[in-house]
Amino acid sequence: MDNNNGAAPTGAIARFLNGIERVGNKLPDPAMIFLSAMLIIWVLSWLLSGISFDAIDPRTGETIIVNNLLTGDSLASFLSNMVVTFTSFAPLGVVLVAMLGVGVAEHSGYINTGIKLMLKRTPQFLLTPTIILIAIVSHTATDAGYVLVIPLAGVIYYAMGRHPLAGIAAAFAGVSGGFSANFIPSGIDPLLQSFTQSAAHIIEPGMQVNPLNNWFFTGISSVFIILLGWFITARIVEPRLQKTPVDGDTDDLPEFHEITGKEKKAFVISTLVMLAGIGVLIYASLGADSSLRHDGSLTSFQAPLMKSIVPLIFLLFWVPGAVYGFTAGTFKSSKDMIDAMSKAMHGMAYYIVMAFFCALFIAAFSQSNLGALLAIEGAQVLKAMALPSAVTIVGIIFLTAFVNLFVGSASAKWALLAPIFIPMLMQLGISPDLTQAAYRVGDSSSNIITPLMPYFPLVVVYCQKYVKGTGIGTLVAMMLPFSIAFLIGWSLFLLAYWWIGIPLGLQASYIYPAG
Repeated sequence: MDNNNGAAPTGAIARFLNGIERVGNKLPDPAMIFLSAMLIIWVLSWLLSGISFDAIDPRTGETIIVNNLLTGDSLASFLSNMVVTFTSFAPLGVVLVAMLGVGVAEHSGYINTGIKLMLKRTPQFLLTPTIILIAIVSHTATDAGYVLVIPLAGVIYYAMGRHPLAGIAAAFAGVSGGFSANFIPSGIDPLLQSFTQSAAHIIEPGMQVNPLNNWFFTGISSVFIILLGWFITARIVEPRLQKTPVDGDTDDLPEFHEITGKEKKAFVISTLVMLAGIGVLIYASLGADSSLRHDGSLTSFQAPLMKSIVPLIFLLFWVPGAVYGFTAGTFKSSKDMIDAMSKAMHGMAYYIVMAFFCALFIAAFSQSNLGALLAIEGAQVLKAMALPSAVTIVGIIFLTAFVNLFVGSASAKWALLAPIFIPMLMQLGISPDLTQAAYRVGDSSSNIITPLMPYFPLVVVYCQKYVKGTGIGTLVAMMLPFSIAFLIGWSLFLLAYWWIGIPLGLQASYIYPAG
């Protein structure tokens, strides 16, 4: 496993990684997986529709009946409702609205300037934890961490006389390995929540899940991931890299450009505007008769504040982004701001295509009753095994981490797994909030060791600027200590968090039904 010369690992590790790459490359696109899954659901509904099952539907108290989706009436309904099924797909609007605001903040330069300012003013002793912190925060700007934080971390480490690959590894660990650790709400929160809520409706129609149901856990997890990532970087990764010579063309490395006075002024003004807006929001919500409350409560699902979380995320990025753009001069007219929003939507084109097929699959899975049948029968098997709830949760984490090696998209995986995991564990008395938290831990931990993750090859290229012989095996070997530590350590952290009884997030619970 020693890989000091930058060559790919040999032996069992190489065979294992090559096997994963071969299998992963044979998988179809996630959109086609959803289409294929929908067709399989149709066929299974036809085959099982004539079979009587003993499972009792908790929604009706009656025996589960599988609905045949290949009848004339079902197919006619499918075609006539296809557009509504797609446009009413909950994650679609949530993600697009949030990304419109993030696009303005990102393309105006507001986010980039903020990251550069934080990195440049950090003492060398705190460089690693600060990079991991900024990498975690960068999740709010979707791909900004991959295209900005990771390469800049390499530049800064090299400029400070430290091995640049250690900076890249720390940043990659924070951006991708710590994907579910963030104390700032982002678009991923309502995105996962929408899948969780849809899956929970299989057991309890009308059940509501708060978009910030994991916020407290992910916020506190960010501290844990920063400390653990700092330890792994300092004690394992960086000492090992000292034997790896920097033989790349450092003259061709990207320069760390100084932030101009105009950019600094624009950043300060836009941040103050953002803070002023947050202050106004807090003030407006203080009174018991505030229009943001429902019957005096801010956290009620009927409270306008709770219903406005996604629009507030939009404004949190759109307002300072627009102010920065016009103040710094990156926006010359309103057209530039609209172009920034358009660019953000260009990046969401693939997601929209995937959402179309995902919406159809989710609808078919729900209408067939196969989800309810699988959940109830699966719960019966788990109950018969009499496993402790903690063991079940750890099993969900490790299974998710394994699936993540082949299917990189967090939303694509959760769209497939939520209709199975959520109802099944609800039958075992485990809440959707806790199941979602377990999924997020598993989904993040193995991101950094799978070559099938879309940005993995890009990180290899970043490394090659410093060490010419860097390959996929090099990066996997460098990131494997982070992945193992995150998977085991974060799982134990979730169990300890659960045992102590700290709330997972807003209106979240550990048990179902909530007591």
